[in-house]
Amino acid sequence: MSPIRNFATRLATWRRYRESVRELSQLSDRELADLGIARSDIEFIARGAAA
Repeated sequence: MSPIRNFATRLATWRRYRESVRELSQLSDRELADLGIARSDIEFIARGAAA
């Protein structure tokens, strides 16, 4: 894979990760609980969503 394509792929993955973290972080604790998500799990879940 070319260095430019590799960079573009990594950048897109990072953006998906950050978007997921941002969206989940905006939810209240009650909304997260309704989804079965603890606030401490947000980054872990976002990593899985971005992959």
